Amino acid sequence: DSKMLTTIGNVGLATPQVLNQNATEDKGEMARLSSFVGAIAVADLVKSTLGPRGMDKILQPQSTEGGNEKMIITNDGATILKNVYLDNPAAKILVDISKTQDSVVGDGTTTVAVLAGELLREAEKLVNQKIHPQIIIAGYRLARDRAKETLEKISMNNKEDKVQFRQDLVNIAMTTLSSKLLTHEKEFFANMVVDSVLRFKEGANLESIKVMKKVGGSLKDSFLCDGLILEKSISVGCERLRKNCKIMVANTPMDYDKIKIYGSRVKVDSMDKVSEIENAEKDKMRKKVDKILNHNIDVFVNRQLIYNFPEQLMVEKGVMVIEHADFDGVERLSSVTGADVVSTFDNPESVKLGHCDTIEEIMLGEDKVIRFSGCAKSEACTIVLRGASSHLLDEAERSLHDALCVIVETVKSHKVVYGGGHSEMRLAAEVEQLSKEVKGKEAIAIESFSKALRQIPTILSDNAGFDSAELVSNLKNEIHNGSSTAGLNLDEGKVGSMKEIGVFECFRVKDQALTSACEAAEMIIRVDEIIACAPRQRTRE
Repeated sequence: DSKMLTTIGNVGLATPQVLNQNATEDKGEMARLSSFVGAIAVADLVKSTLGPRGMDKILQPQSTEGGNEKMIITNDGATILKNVYLDNPAAKILVDISKTQDSVVGDGTTTVAVLAGELLREAEKLVNQKIHPQIIIAGYRLARDRAKETLEKISMNNKEDKVQFRQDLVNIAMTTLSSKLLTHEKEFFANMVVDSVLRFKEGANLESIKVMKKVGGSLKDSFLCDGLILEKSISVGCERLRKNCKIMVANTPMDYDKIKIYGSRVKVDSMDKVSEIENAEKDKMRKKVDKILNHNIDVFVNRQLIYNFPEQLMVEKGVMVIEHADFDGVERLSSVTGADVVSTFDNPESVKLGHCDTIEEIMLGEDKVIRFSGCAKSEACTIVLRGASSHLLDEAERSLHDALCVIVETVKSHKVVYGGGHSEMRLAAEVEQLSKEVKGKEAIAIESFSKALRQIPTILSDNAGFDSAELVSNLKNEIHNGSSTAGLNLDEGKVGSMKEIGVFECFRVKDQALTSACEAAEMIIRVDEIIACAPRQRTRE
């Protein structure tokens, strides 16, 4: 009889309801499949943008008003992943690591996503062979540590030799730009980027390098301009050029001080009384202007607008007035000229004024802008990008930002490795060696790790349209025979010396990519259940 009961307790498929009605859960195999598939799909999405022959993607939002307001054409892994709307939880992890890579080192955003995807692809095969996920992770950890050691070993450091180090930086910038839109002008832009970063005596600060986009002309017309460029105009009646000036950067209302007590009512019985009130307002303004002029300044920059009356008072005293310099402009100006942003003017002695050699108005394309050169912090500079269309300029700006970040990182860490798939193949060879030294099932996982690393040069040559199997095995052979510079020369589709064609990469980028990709893969391999909450029921009141 008891036997009878146990079979009834399990009738059909009616398992007891634990979760909410509409909540779904995927267990075991299904959960793992869904997270692997999601992550690998994301990796494949950005895979084709990898390398010097990578293709671009158009991201087109579902626009409401119609028209092409926000279309993005880009090659930058982080930008693509940021703007793709994903529902798969594992895919979101890849998007996150690629964003992290973008904010930490700037370049290698695609590499990270692809490497994580390849690690998962290998892990999937192992899980299907009934190897426990934790063992795979243990193997991956061992492999990652060996890979990082090897990367340290093969990196070069030329910081003592100034000329050589500068050449390394230019090469790195060129390598970063070669997979982007600027590839045809890469020497021109690489030198521009390196110049702008090397202006800084100690650690470069990306805040002080402003990238400005002006439509018109061609990319070749872009230039590096020392000092800061404000896209504003100098007020009427001021001289257009000022030498050796003291600058006050302010954020204060300079419109007529309306009576600021809200809801106050004044009853007047004649026009004279009205004009008295107006005069009182004018006097108030005049006093404020006098206070400002007591600081003994040549240039007054305000974030808010300035009415004609105070402007006129200042111009009479020979002060150059610049109004409406937005938040961005005020912040940047104060950091570059060494001024404080002032809002009250009662004690002139405690106010820090900025200093600058020349302020002049110049023409950029069709617009007048103000250039501040020879600032107190002389490192500041502005890169002005010219180009045919706004989409082109946006993409150029993203490419430049990547290059700037990488150069800044390299200047900090000084270490360089060869590019063109060289470092990946070297790491793969070392990791494979490790798999022969380790006992147990971990060895299988370690071997998979080296396969995943080898996928990167494979994808590079696939994107360039060459026979990847042949190229990668030739490269493997070269490296096995002890070459320390061999890599893929994707312009000619053969294995060449990376030293001769100058393909270098920043050590930090590779290092960060290895760490992030490995951690992301670990997180996803561990998943064995996905529980999705029930959607909130919207009832119509």
